[in-house]
Amino acid sequence: MATTNSTNACATPNHGANGGSNQSGRDHIILFPFMAKGHTLPLLHFATALSVHQKNLLITVVVTPANLAFARIRLPASVNLAVLPFPSLPPLPSGVESTDTLPSPALYPTFLNATALLREPFAEFMASLPSPPLVLISDFFLGFTHGVAADAEVRRIVFHGMSCFSLAMCKSLIASPPPIVEHGTSFHVARMPEHVRITAAEVPDTIAKIFDPEDPVSRFIINHVGESDERSWGVLVNSFATVDEDYVAALMSFYQPDARAWLVGPMFLAAGNMPEREEEHDPEGCLPWLDERAERSETAIYVSFGTQAYVSDEQLDELARGLVQSGHHFLWAVRSATWSPPVAVGPRGRIVRGWVPQRSVLAHRAVGGFVSHCGWNSVMESLAAGKPLLAWPFMAEQHLNAHHVADIIGAGVRIVDVKVAGGAVVERAEVEEKVRRLMDAGEEGRKMRERATWAQQAAKAAVSGGGTSRVALMKLVEELQRSYCDVIVGKQDHGANRIILTQAHSSTKA
Repeated sequence: MATTNSTNACATPNHGANGGSNQSGRDHIILFPFMAKGHTLPLLHFATALSVHQKNLLITVVVTPANLAFARIRLPASVNLAVLPFPSLPPLPSGVESTDTLPSPALYPTFLNATALLREPFAEFMASLPSPPLVLISDFFLGFTHGVAADAEVRRIVFHGMSCFSLAMCKSLIASPPPIVEHGTSFHVARMPEHVRITAAEVPDTIAKIFDPEDPVSRFIINHVGESDERSWGVLVNSFATVDEDYVAALMSFYQPDARAWLVGPMFLAAGNMPEREEEHDPEGCLPWLDERAERSETAIYVSFGTQAYVSDEQLDELARGLVQSGHHFLWAVRSATWSPPVAVGPRGRIVRGWVPQRSVLAHRAVGGFVSHCGWNSVMESLAAGKPLLAWPFMAEQHLNAHHVADIIGAGVRIVDVKVAGGAVVERAEVEEKVRRLMDAGEEGRKMRERATWAQQAAKAAVSGGGTSRVALMKLVEELQRSYCDVIVGKQDHGANRIILTQAHSSTKA
């Protein structure tokens, strides 16, 4: 288990060259991500951003053994890693410590229950620290961390991996279940701005089943997450104000009165130029292939559904035919090792099955759009690259993200929603039509590209000096340190004015 040097005073901490603190003060921030790549990566980027912009802090990321190497190569040397043993819980195979390594989706509930068993080793880790840290930032799935932090008199900030829009929608839909409406009929979601209307098909399955006693994921959320989320001191959000600030009020209405939402994204941009070693590798030759397209002034569409979505062979067949029929060049990341395309893709298409440096691909001048499952990380990467999306959601809050991107931001178009049809296959004609709408030079495609460029400029401005995300990151640390110092001084000063000041700056511990 990694050790940290965090001591106790209100003076501004001063770190030596080795990253350790050489004077007293709560200057230690602990981050504990959930063991899924889409949840872990943003917090690794946030840890990097903290190390770049707040050099007086000691930062520790909590991981398990099988996730150690993944984290280490993505973090600067100044960030510490604390390793907790991953609990054994049959039938979960030994060594499976991340959702992307699960041999079957049926084991996901078991995996969730195994993570809840990390409470005891995490409590032991917290107790082993020389003094309490300034704050704990942990994933909402790790609900036990709230109680451990409260016992140590440490504030907890919760991280969901969603936008304010989707998170506020989910919480609102739980608090005020949607009305029964005809298929395709839109309805307004309570607490959201009046212009926000969705259909029943866009309600995430997890939300629709949240009170189902037979659903194991719902039972886990009820039993192990519970109210720990809403009782947190604040919410860390991987988004930026330009696209998400309209939904902060609705989101924070579910939290304690003094809680705040801290929009500090896109987190990978906030991390600066810290390279990801795998991003430097291109074993499939994606970038040289795109270079050839650019030299001939050809534009390609990039296709990827992430690491979690299951796509049937029948759907892959229809997608392949639709892409070929669209007439556009395409670079397609396929996870299946056994599927073969039913048609010849020819020189216009490139199918890859290994690692793809996605951010570099999206930033390439030859890429004109992104066919995506609309996981929020992929949405952030596409918008930050100024590329519009063909939104093809599969699960979780991805339908809400697709609505946000296509219908509100205006930087994309959505595939036909087959969710209500029991997982029916999207046919090749639909794929061809939507790819053409996204990529062709007509008025609709031009507007989507303009909106994507607008979002790109806003994202870059947000993480620059004086930008909303950079300011939020700095204020987050400043407010934590100031309120902690006020509490310490308040304990030493029994005057009424000091006690009032302490209460004004501190939040509920439990």
